[in-house]
Amino acid sequence: MALLRCDFFSEALSLSTSMTVLLPQRTTGQVGLTGAASDDPPPVLYLLHGMSDDATTWVRRTSVERYVAPLGLAVVMPQVHRSYYTDEAYGGRFWTFLTEELPALVHDFFRVSERREDTFVAGLSMGGYGAFKWALRDPGRFAAAASLSGALDVAGRTTQRERPEDPRMTQRLFGDEPVAGTDADLLHLVAGADVAALPALRAWCGTEDGLLEDNRRFAAACDEAGVPLELHEGPGQHDWAYWDARIVDVLDWLPLRTRG
Repeated sequence: MALLRCDFFSEALSLSTSMTVLLPQRTTGQVGLTGAASDDPPPVLYLLHGMSDDATTWVRRTSVERYVAPLGLAVVMPQVHRSYYTDEAYGGRFWTFLTEELPALVHDFFRVSERREDTFVAGLSMGGYGAFKWALRDPGRFAAAASLSGALDVAGRTTQRERPEDPRMTQRLFGDEPVAGTDADLLHLVAGADVAALPALRAWCGTEDGLLEDNRRFAAACDEAGVPLELHEGPGQHDWAYWDARIVDVLDWLPLRTRG
């Protein structure tokens, strides 16, 4: 595969930012790794990072490049800092960047498929929230969306004590109004979703993870709304050993046309 760091200017954010991109390459001479590619534009996975991470973290802490090499799948890993993939009340327009500007730039910069059936999104923790929010608010873009250890009940979490390293994070992100019942509240989005229009949804969370109850509340909201969701629970903590193993499960689950 080709591994690229792409530094560029974001009009939505009014600053320079980065994304890490994996692009398929057909190879036969590499020892221990065979790369696959098609003559057609490859499918693409938008892979979102967690709150303490950046655009490089997935490739630094997992073997995602090795896992996707035989799949002919492009992977785009953007950088959004501690934004919760939100147009911040007092900050940057990270939701606009993610959902409008980034896909347009990806298709300008790289040869990847624009078809819904070839487009996927996944993420961990804050990125799991971002992946499901994107899928629920723009369901026509994706064939499948996955969350790993997702912070899926942000409305519930904003009622808890602020994080000491970022004491005004909730106010910076969401302003002074409650999150519940807004488009930042995944449980609210699920309740109002057009079930027939949604992509496939799947979530994984470790049984030793502090976000397990968030995932169970989200799964219960999906069940009440008739939204198909599989929540997979099993041994694991909120750490990279768990996410490195589960991203393999995500890749195995994606409905990739390139498998044939």
